[in-house]
Amino acid sequence: MLDTIVKNAMIPQGDELVKANILVEDGKIVGITRKEFEARNVIDAEGNMVLPGCIDSHTHFMDPGFTHRETFTTGCRAAAYGGITTVIDMPCCSVPSVRGVPEMEHKLEAIKPQALIDFALWGGVTGEDVREEKHFRIVREQAEAGVVAFKVYMTPSVPSYPRVTDPEMLETFKAVAETGLPVGIHAENFAMTDFYTQKFIREGRLDAPAWAEARSILAEKVAIELGISFAEEVGARLHIVHMSTGIGARLVGEAKMRGLDVTSETCPHYLVLNYKDAMSEYGAFAKIAPPLRTEEDNEILWEGLQNGSVDFIATDHAPYEIATEKAKQGMTIWTAFPGIPGVETMVPILVSEGYNKGRLTLSQLVDVLSRNAAIHYGLYPKKGAMFIGSDADFTVIDLDREWIINKEDQQSMAKYTPLHGMKLKGKVVKTIVRGKVVFDEKKGIMVNPGYGQFVKRQTISKLDKVIRFPSINDIF
Repeated sequence: MLDTIVKNAMIPQGDELVKANILVEDGKIVGITRKEFEARNVIDAEGNMVLPGCIDSHTHFMDPGFTHRETFTTGCRAAAYGGITTVIDMPCCSVPSVRGVPEMEHKLEAIKPQALIDFALWGGVTGEDVREEKHFRIVREQAEAGVVAFKVYMTPSVPSYPRVTDPEMLETFKAVAETGLPVGIHAENFAMTDFYTQKFIREGRLDAPAWAEARSILAEKVAIELGISFAEEVGARLHIVHMSTGIGARLVGEAKMRGLDVTSETCPHYLVLNYKDAMSEYGAFAKIAPPLRTEEDNEILWEGLQNGSVDFIATDHAPYEIATEKAKQGMTIWTAFPGIPGVETMVPILVSEGYNKGRLTLSQLVDVLSRNAAIHYGLYPKKGAMFIGSDADFTVIDLDREWIINKEDQQSMAKYTPLHGMKLKGKVVKTIVRGKVVFDEKKGIMVNPGYGQFVKRQTISKLDKVIRFPSINDIF
């Protein structure tokens, strides 16, 4: 008798959904069939779409150190409600920040007992590490410990994670290139964003859209161009995190066409919100970095997901405490903290506004929610696949369910979102990790903290560099 069967599942086969039963032993897929089998545990998908477990490869779960904003358990809870089976957490928003193996082990000690879903970790390297000439050592050691990539900030982050200057970024690229892992950059030109921020403050601008106008599209454009130039020079695998602009997608597409190993991610908010409307309505609750952009950027980023210049979706989930960090008395748009929660709404938005509205095919949906991130971060085919031997991670979605995002219903500790009131079609009804139901819409969370496992990088793997442009003229 089998351990588990997931029956009545509509699974993706190319761009078609096919009804099947998924057989599971010891947390792994051992068969996919239309035949009936007996099992000790039966999970009925009830004819809903079942995707390979969705991955959010860019989260800030704030633990340890900033647990007034989020704990690892509450972050995992929100992710499970949103259909996420694996998160990859960033190195900066914890105390101490992860910039070496001792700090990584400290973080793991704190978060392993809290995990509800599986997780991997980004590694860290900063300008301070370059100045102290220890960047090659700490990068090598973290890579050996199993991190999946390294994060670099071109603009200031938290005080314990200093940004890099341009030459420090080049030195960082050299160190990471030796490991074969990706280096992800927060691509905003610091001098430009700082100059225009100070200029607008002097001019007395306190309107929320001023935040986005100070951190202009051009500031992201020139940062991406510099990153591509550096990556080409030293052979680094460059990844643009939370890319917000259409011109960014076009630059990444052009780099791919030239054979460079450059990839990018965008976030759901950059697909469905524009800065003038969202920031005028929600103020600091729509303040993020990079900021929201224009409707034209929305559409070009959707095109990027279609043509491959944007490789996958992540959230940049970064919740803050409303009373002290978003809406404290006397705070302005300049002093409120930049960040929004997102793990709970990523999958539903891509299903509703992407697949259900015809912007993404089924195979593209699987690529951007699951497969491509797993390949890029060396977790494939353990994660991101529905193969024999893959982990039995599944996201079960009712494609016809209509519902409205409500900030008060969020499982994250941060009860705010600029997506509040958005109407969607398509809802997560079950989240399954290694053959066990972690979330059921009728029962809530079904596992105890500690069920989630730390997943180390399995391989040095890369996405196919060829994108779906017939010619370079289609980029511009």
